[in-house]
Amino acid sequence: MSAVSSARAAAFGGPAPSELHAQRPTRMPRPHARRNRTPFPAVSVVVPTRNEARNLEIVLPAIAAVRPSVHEIIVVDGNSTDGTVETARRVLPWVKVIEQTRRGKGNAMACGFAAATGDVIVMFDADGSADPGEIPAFVSALVAGADFAKGSRFTPGGGSDDITLLRKSGNAGLNGVANALFGTSYTDLCYGYNAFWADLLPLLELPPIDAPAPPEGMLWGDGFEIETVLNCRVAAAGLKITEVPSIERQRVFGDTNLRTFADGARVLRTLLAEHRRADRRKFDRRR
Repeated sequence: MSAVSSARAAAFGGPAPSELHAQRPTRMPRPHARRNRTPFPAVSVVVPTRNEARNLEIVLPAIAAVRPSVHEIIVVDGNSTDGTVETARRVLPWVKVIEQTRRGKGNAMACGFAAATGDVIVMFDADGSADPGEIPAFVSALVAGADFAKGSRFTPGGGSDDITLLRKSGNAGLNGVANALFGTSYTDLCYGYNAFWADLLPLLELPPIDAPAPPEGMLWGDGFEIETVLNCRVAAAGLKITEVPSIERQRVFGDTNLRTFADGARVLRTLLAEHRRADRRKFDRRR
């Protein structure tokens, strides 16, 4: 790491690059150029919501208070009935509010990604469990050379006030499967606090936001599998991944939507499906 890169990272107030957890490089060549990346990126924060009005009163001002300032905050709402949209606009008049085009967290994220105008996109949950003060650390990891900055509660400096022993054990098992399938060294697969350069969006190949919803079910990538899909695809694309320590707090208001066994099974199915997808891509490139 050059002195210039270290200085750029330090400008964002995050940990030095040596304190971050760099993943083992994958075997595939990196398929993109980074000519337009800047050492001082504009940051777009995407916040998917569904009935999170009370939490947004806390979360949005906290994101807006981050220094260096973020470029924009995008709230993507999924048909909330508790005044989430009105609360967002009241609490932070300059917030960008859009409605997702289908249902599911993955679709909400994709809609937010499409609306983002910044150089860097940060994925941020609305429930108050993530610390906006960590955003500069994610940005510093990207400025220091990462393509994808992956939040981790289980790398040194991270932690959780919310995770149970059962969920922690399940996460460790899923980490092992992911690392075996994709040659990564993830320590926290099932965590949604991540950031990446916006120029990666075409490589992620998420479902088009204007595609019609199927009569039954959801398009692949539209649901809660979105974080696992992204983690798999950035690894399969041979991108540089850096883990960033993160402290997870308990949800402030409301109840979690997590279902330990059902969601764990969904993540496992996602890992297997994404590995098959990566194998097909490799085969097609060799033809």
